Amino acid sequence: MSGSAKSRLHHKRTQFADIANVAIAPCAIVMVGLPARGKTYMAKKLAHYLNWIGIDTRVFNVGEYRRKAVKQFKSSADFFRPDNREALEIREKCARDALEDLRHWLEGGGEVAVYDATNSSRSRRQMICEYLTNEHGFKTFFIESICFNPDIIEANIKEVKVSSPDYKNTDQDEAIEDFKKRIAHYESQYETINEERDRDLSFIKIFDQGERYLVNRVQGHVESRVVYYLMNIHVLPRTIFLTRHGETDMNVRGEIGGDSSLSDRGVKFAVTLAEFLENKALGGLRVWTSLLKATIQTASGIRSPKEHWKALNEIDAGICESMTYEEIQEKYPEEYAMRCKDKYHYRYPGGESYQDLVARLEPVIMELERQENVLVICSQAVARCLMAYFMEIDCDDLPYLNVPLHTVYILTPVAYGCKVETYQLPVQAVDTYRPRAVDVLPLTSTERKARRKKNSECQEPDCCSRTKSPAVPYDEVIAT
Repeated sequence: MSGSAKSRLHHKRTQFADIANVAIAPCAIVMVGLPARGKTYMAKKLAHYLNWIGIDTRVFNVGEYRRKAVKQFKSSADFFRPDNREALEIREKCARDALEDLRHWLEGGGEVAVYDATNSSRSRRQMICEYLTNEHGFKTFFIESICFNPDIIEANIKEVKVSSPDYKNTDQDEAIEDFKKRIAHYESQYETINEERDRDLSFIKIFDQGERYLVNRVQGHVESRVVYYLMNIHVLPRTIFLTRHGETDMNVRGEIGGDSSLSDRGVKFAVTLAEFLENKALGGLRVWTSLLKATIQTASGIRSPKEHWKALNEIDAGICESMTYEEIQEKYPEEYAMRCKDKYHYRYPGGESYQDLVARLEPVIMELERQENVLVICSQAVARCLMAYFMEIDCDDLPYLNVPLHTVYILTPVAYGCKVETYQLPVQAVDTYRPRAVDVLPLTSTERKARRKKNSECQEPDCCSRTKSPAVPYDEVIAT
């Protein structure tokens, strides 16, 4: 490879906004809001997003502490009465225990902790700020969810709370009635974050699940990412279809990367896919592909608006493009061994790592969160990253997700996760899956952070350093 080609490939590394370039100060995110306002939904979504982009995050849900402490009260609104002193002492202890565990976790190396509770009084929030920020030096950011729309509240009660462990084996109507009484108990004591009295706090107030926002004193990288994410997600019903392109000639030969056309079976899959979607009769479906031929050819028979994203292109294998794994092992044995040892962080010489790919796909995820019905046609590594986001897969397992050719995944985001349906369409294809080597153990949290930091630093002399150069957006989209 010529020096100019090597330099050009190496410079591609500066295109990604990589979280590894940022020093993360331990941060506590504190949820605020009445029951049935979507706090736990946002807490879980936010935590998984931060973990997906590489920020070590954990949720501490006070309700889970309460359920472990007092199982006998699990379905009774009386437990939440302001005048129930015995129950109040138990609830206070559960809140303190969760806060203590959160503090220990951040002190042990955690980067972001989400404290999921109502935190409905100003005195409670002052206590949290005093304990976390003044006593222990953690940054604290509040997220308040406010909802006035009765239709949204009613939908939240039915979708989320009826399936809560608090109401297991309870009649649905009784559960709804009991939970409404619980909300009333909290409403009698609730104090919203006040823009004047609480102007020294860092916070975002979200009204009616995204109709309006109020943001105050956002400080630092994590808080900026949190606000950016929360202002993009929505809870409207939607379906995301995900599939790899049809089988290609390079798939048949066992070669990676490249820009190959579909094989005969890949062409047949494209026709079958169009028929499959036609039978689903989806309204307003949009189709996203990469700029590579195989994905565009796979979408050719689908009668829906199409967009071609550069960010959806397959992982760049650098000097290993268009080679088989056997050829890589023979020609570059050290590179082959390093990739087997740490597939997520390993970067092909002149190419990308899965870590780079996740950073590149972040704009795609943000846009998916804003859309309703979308079909994404992409390559194997890209499909793994997208599946990992919606299915909450750890980065160590992400590169080993089995996403076969000629398979359609239907992803339906729900309150506490994502429902996944799998359809294997009746067109044969080569198996491209390679399992994890049996002697390779997942990295520890400390090893992962060290590898992530090392992987962000450019080692080439006379070349741009990713820790010093601004990121170039990788968001070219062509609509057809």
